[in-house]
Amino acid sequence: MAALSGPAAWFASACLVAVGASLVMTVIRLMRGPSLPDRVVSLDLVAYQAVALMLIYAILTGEPAYLDVSLVLALVAFLGTVAFARYIEYRSLPEAAQSSE
Repeated sequence: MAALSGPAAWFASACLVAVGASLVMTVIRLMRGPSLPDRVVSLDLVAYQAVALMLIYAILTGEPAYLDVSLVLALVAFLGTVAFARYIEYRSLPEAAQSSE
């Protein structure tokens, strides 16, 4: 896999900066999130933005090892999101049972 050069490298670098800026904004939302589900969604987005950063960097530098790492991170992020969703669901079940009584 060859490294990029010319206009393609400039475009990939611009994408790297844009995803990095959105990552910073998402981390701010993660810290300020008003509720737990908001924080779970932003944590999931942080993981996928990290995957995007690794993929863009792999394309920019021509290093295929980052592709494997990003694939593993994407799979782990998906499983983490499912686990958080189940936790939030079970956490809200006693509240729903109390309100129906």
